[in-house]
Amino acid sequence: MDQLEIFKALSNKTRLQILQWLKEPEKHFPPQEHAAFDEVGVCVGQIQQKAGLTQSTVSEYLSILQKSGLLESTRIGQWTYYKRNEEAFAVLSNIIKSEI
Repeated sequence: MDQLEIFKALSNKTRLQILQWLKEPEKHFPPQEHAAFDEVGVCVGQIQQKAGLTQSTVSEYLSILQKSGLLESTRIGQWTYYKRNEEAFAVLSNIIKSEI
């Protein structure tokens, strides 16, 4: 886990919002037909719609969060779903408590 990549990923307001939304997806997104939130996460289209940004911007943000290890993705057909990597958040919490 690269600490610098994580903190860079967290340094953007919209990326922080996406992480907050994905913490409780059932509260922030409408139900999905083909996949349960707890199994695969939220479809990128729903994230883009909620963020109100272009598809390319949202894709870039999700890629940064995934590269940092904070998000995991699952591809089903033509759709990509994202959810938080809770293990990474536990490691981040320990880093903050013990090293910073």
